[in-house]
Amino acid sequence: MSVEVTLLPTGLVVVTDAMPHLETAALGVWVGSGSRNEQPDEHGISHLLEHMAFKGTTRRTARQIAEEIEAVGGDLNAATSVETTAYYARVLRADVPLALDVLSDILADPTFDSEELRREHNVIAQEIGAAEDAPDDVIWDKLQETAFTGQSIGRSILGTPATVRSFDRPRLSAYLRRHYRSPAMVVVATGAVEHRAVLAEVERRFASFAGPRSSMPEPARFVGGSRIEMRDLEQVHIALAMHGLPHRDPNLPSLQVFTNVLGGGMSSRLFQEVREQRGLCYAIYAFHAPYSDIGMFGLYAGTDAADVPELMRVVVGEINAAAESINEAEVARAKAQMKAGLLMALESSTARAEQLARQIFNWGRPVPLEELVARIEAVTVESTRAAGRALIARGRPAIAALGPGPGLESAATIADSLARRAA
Repeated sequence: MSVEVTLLPTGLVVVTDAMPHLETAALGVWVGSGSRNEQPDEHGISHLLEHMAFKGTTRRTARQIAEEIEAVGGDLNAATSVETTAYYARVLRADVPLALDVLSDILADPTFDSEELRREHNVIAQEIGAAEDAPDDVIWDKLQETAFTGQSIGRSILGTPATVRSFDRPRLSAYLRRHYRSPAMVVVATGAVEHRAVLAEVERRFASFAGPRSSMPEPARFVGGSRIEMRDLEQVHIALAMHGLPHRDPNLPSLQVFTNVLGGGMSSRLFQEVREQRGLCYAIYAFHAPYSDIGMFGLYAGTDAADVPELMRVVVGEINAAAESINEAEVARAKAQMKAGLLMALESSTARAEQLARQIFNWGRPVPLEELVARIEAVTVESTRAAGRALIARGRPAIAALGPGPGLESAATIADSLARRAA
């Protein structure tokens, strides 16, 4: 196995995965802090901090940060999620030290210049506005809010224009000092890298992040319910969520196979029945999003307002039927898709870096490919059906509907029949 791991005395984990056939490297710093770690008056601060990290340090201006990486043909980016924030770069082999220097600089010593901050307030307000204009973005925020009402895990990652504009330099600095600490951070480098060289650079450049990890967020509670919003759109957007499983639950692979059979591709039951046989929609799919202590099964479809009741009846029927009648061929096909996805990801240094970071946060170690494949292979028809039955039995689903027409409430009523059947 080419993966090497070192735990530094500060608690920072350094992981490398050498891919000798490559001339490029993917590097990143993952922080175990995202929108879920925000207090109610900090809504959106994780995402704003991610933006502001690129807006200048005491050593580099915002322009210099961009130019230094692009001058060597590299790229630099970041992303905020519910439980993590990632900062990553991709460069040629010789420029790995430069990339690590820039990544450490933007996180250890950002200036949070007031003019840059004012501009970024406006940029994010525009980003929020753009998301509000995209129904297939809005629907997920509404669904998350409904599934996890009144909790940080249920709030949108972007925040609101009002909350974002309330954050100043002292608040950003305090949030950075509280959450960006070594025990909550992982540095991963994959591709054209050598472990000892990366480790030496990290030890030298990331020493200032030493300190205790911040407190963990409150345990999540799946609430369920409905959120109906009338909008003058061409079609109705519907998203349904059910109480899923966390990363480390031993039944997660079976639930992932169930999800794949139900709505994971063109051969899935939902795609074949709802789109191919009945022509009720253009897009329909299901997924499962695991978190550290809970999970969310999700399903999306877009349809004409007049077709909402029929579509929802078919969806509920297919979920119930799958839990009782999934067969060997469907399970084998879903397992093959999952294994292929794992293997295809290994061909990308960026995907491998992301996978390793997730594994460190979720399992505390890199998980060998053989172990991942064995977990998938262990899934059976009966364990898949059991995962589906348990999903239905966990209680009332959450549903969000956005669009025209007076009949949107029927979608929530029909979805609730899942819980009534389980009871």
